[in-house]
Amino acid sequence: MEYDEPVAALGAVVEQDRGSLPFALLHGEALVACASWALGESGVTPFDLGTAWAGLVDAGEPVVLHDALCPLTPPAFLRACLEEAVEHDAVVVGVRPVTDTVKHVEGGYVGATVDRADLLAVASPVVLPASVVTALEDLPSNDFATLVAALAERFAVRTVEAPPAGRRVGSVDDVRLLEALDQSGR
Repeated sequence: MEYDEPVAALGAVVEQDRGSLPFALLHGEALVACASWALGESGVTPFDLGTAWAGLVDAGEPVVLHDALCPLTPPAFLRACLEEAVEHDAVVVGVRPVTDTVKHVEGGYVGATVDRADLLAVASPVVLPASVVTALEDLPSNDFATLVAALAERFAVRTVEAPPAGRRVGSVDDVRLLEALDQSGR
């Protein structure tokens, strides 16, 4: 029987520029702690975001960035995104479908409804294959939507639908909803 070697990678939980929300409690644990647990369980070697980018380049490994505001993203999903990034030598981004109604604003007036089928919400992770890590001088942004937009200008980007548990929270009310959904088994 043949066994595949696990893909070596470095990873970090991004909590910068997110206010105090990464420290809200979910099942009694800070969101950032929940996200860190998932990243560790995925088999990724953690690094601190204070690490010099040159050190990441020298490591020659892919980099997995996990958003602290997506605390229940399953470790298996993080691992699958890493493997896809390596297999296709492309940035891989976890996304969720947009469920809110979105409208065009034209001349200060609310216009037509945007077709949600054409929209995605950036969630977590953002996985950079080693070739992208090497090509960057630094991380363009800690904001995942801004980061993905900047990366898409230079590199191939693949999106993968994150499971419902991988949704991004934007408020303490969202944390309570995620906690309730998690307890109900949804």
